[in-house]
Formats: sequence, C-alpha cells, structure tokens
Amino acid sequence: MLKRKSISILSLSAVMMLSACGSEATSGKASNSASSGEKIVIKYWTANGGKIEEAKQNLVKKFNESQNRIEVQEANQGSYDELHAKVQAAFAAGNAPAVSDLEISSTGAFSRSGMLVDLTPLAARDEAQVNIKDFNPGLMGNAYVDGKLYGLPFMRSTPILYKNVTMLKDAGLDPSGPKSWAEFEQYGRVLKSKGKTPMTLPVDIWNYEALVAQTGGKVLSDDRKKALFNSPEGVAPVEYWKKMSNDGLIKFAVGNTAGADAGKDWDNQISAFKFGSTAGVAAAIEIAKGNKFEVATDFMPANKSYGVPTGGCHLIITSKVSEKEKEAAWEFIKWMTSKENTIYQHKYVGYLPNRLSALQSDELQSYYKENPQYKVASDQLKYAVARPDATAYPEVAKVMQDAITKAIIDPNVKPQDAMNEAAEKANKLLSK
Repeated sequence: MLKRKSISILSLSAVMMLSACGSEATSGKASNSASSGEKIVIKYWTANGGKIEEAKQNLVKKFNESQNRIEVQEANQGSYDELHAKVQAAFAAGNAPAVSDLEISSTGAFSRSGMLVDLTPLAARDEAQVNIKDFNPGLMGNAYVDGKLYGLPFMRSTPILYKNVTMLKDAGLDPSGPKSWAEFEQYGRVLKSKGKTPMTLPVDIWNYEALVAQTGGKVLSDDRKKALFNSPEGVAPVEYWKKMSNDGLIKFAVGNTAGADAGKDWDNQISAFKFGSTAGVAAAIEIAKGNKFEVATDFMPANKSYGVPTGGCHLIITSKVSEKEKEAAWEFIKWMTSKENTIYQHKYVGYLPNRLSALQSDELQSYYKENPQYKVASDQLKYAVARPDATAYPEVAKVMQDAITKAIIDPNVKPQDAMNEAAEKANKLLSK
C-alpha cells in the first residue's frame, strides 16, 4: 500500500478551529471562479511516487483530454503522512484540494472532523453509473464510516509475500511454499544454513495487523473504545517475531528508512522473502529481470487461518467546495474508478483491480496467464479485514509500533508486558 499512517488528532482540532474562520470566504471565492460556460478547475493532491505517480499523471491527462468542461490540476505531496498533513493545513487555510488521495485508515479521523463530503447521496443518485456493488466487497470496509460513504476505492492494496524463486531453488526449497508460519520458519532455517538471510522486515503495523488476523484476533474492539492487541491473539505475532529475530531468521530494520532498507535487501538478493504491498508487483518484476532472478508472489503465510488488512487509498472530496466544484470532483472520481481505469492502473502498477467487472474481464484473465504475480492479491482478498477506523488509530498505531519494536529488540522485554503497557496508553487515546 506504500506508506500509510498518521494524522494528528491535535492537528485536526486545530483544523476545525481555523476552518470556521475561512469557510465563508472560501465558499464565495469558489463560487465566483467558475461562471457559466467557464471551465471548472479543481485541484487533485496525490501521495507516493515512481510508477504510482506516473499512473496518476497519465490518468489525469487522459481525463482532461476526454472533455472540455473540467480541468484537473494534479500535484504530488509526498508520502501519505505528508499528504495528510498538507491537506489538513490547506483545509484550515481555506484552500484545500477538491479531490485527494486518502489512506484508508485515516478515513474515520478525516470524516468525523467534518473535512470530507458524504458521498452517500451522490452514489445513490448516480447508482446506475457508479454501481457500488461492482466494487470488490473486500475493499469497501474502510470506505464507510458510521454508515456513510466517504471514499471510492482507487489504488488499493494488501500485503503479499514476495519470493526470490532463484534463491529458494538454489537452497533446495520448493518455491511453491511456505504456506504457514511453521513452514516459513522451516524455510528460514534452511536458508540460514546456506548463509542466506530469509527475510528483512520493518516493524510495520500493516504487517502486524495481518498476523493478528491470521491468529483469529482483532487489534481494537468493534466499538473502537478498547485495545485488544494485548490479548493472546495480539501478543502471539510479537512473540513469533521475537523468536524469529533471536534465531536469525528475520532481520528487523528500524528507523525512518526501515521500509526502504528491507526493500533493498530483497532487491539485491540479500533476503529471499519480503512482505510488501501489491502496489510493488510491477516494480518487483522489473527489478528481478534487471538482477537476473525469478520472482513469484503468494499469500502471506497463515497461522490459524489466512488473513490480511487492506490498504492504499480512496479518492475523497473535501467539504469546503462550491456545488460546481463538488459536482466536477465527483465526475472526476467516478471516471478514475471506472472499470477501464482500474484495469489500467492494475496493470501499470500492481494495485488491486477494485471492480469485480475488471477482475472478471477477458483482458485481465488473459493477462494473469502471462503474469500470475498480479493475481495473488485479488485471490487473497477473500481473507481480508478492514483496518481499524477509530479517530485515534494513527496515534494508537505509533504506540503499538514502539511497543513491538522494544519487545523485539530488547532481550529483557517480554512481548506480553510491552503490549500491556501499550494497551494502557492506547485506551487513554481511544477514550478521548
């Protein structure tokens, strides 16, 4: 899904205080900017770079050329963290983009702060065109907050297992595995005996959520008021990771560059496995060709069952726009999430085909026969769970990440103790 995460509750409070001052002026300016017959100009802010950004730029260019009523001006704002912070600041100043990418775990915080347009009536009005039921059900969990629709799935993802088939074969291992935590450990021990690093892994909450789901647990209670990650199901993944780290079967990367460092180890054939977003499939295939090794993808190994969170972004409309801008933004979002365009971005990058009609199309079914690495994430969706949508979840995730890191790195810290301490802090954040 590429880098997800944070949005500050304190920042959102400041946004709402400041936005009360600017909304009237902003509304007036927006209304005057698009007189009758004049092209409506809207801003679209994006996150992430590389092939992901290229795909978005290509789609925006195609949309602008497809009609002469709306002009979309796209601007990349960096990571999801950076994008979210900039949208908050722009919203407070009265000049937020009409449309933005929004990482799905922040939908609750943004919508409950009043920053997003409720898309429910628009989707109902245009049901024949939008066809909400055509979106893969496994991707819709975080699209709704408190029963209202706030985003349409756009570049959506799950974590998957990337395998260096060449390294596995050289070690005498069957590249069709591993399928379980136990098998993953067995593969790791063989690779280690051959002088190889089985996996380099950042302490990433997205991956942790997957292992909790695989163990049959939940990170938070259904009412979003209590931490559950200190339950046996929440502690088991941390115990597993600590054991794998102590045995030299997983090399944990830490710090601000942890994700990039883990990716480099896999790219350079230092590590045989990596957990990564399906958004990286196209890039992984290119890297494997360049470095002369074979790559395959698979489900994340199961514990009691398979399980993964979804990730990536929705397309949302910010709430302080004129009626004309809102309609233009909605037209753009509908176009971006169409069957044809979900097929395009899926093949260009690797993100999931959001629509069932796209997944079932002859075009993709034929494509999968030649490129099976792209299909794994869609098949894995039957085991997908929504990410927690508590307003405080970004802060809670940071608390969890710190506790998990400490439990793995510090030999004197027991996973249960670390997660108990983190749960106390999390419950205070959730009660606000």
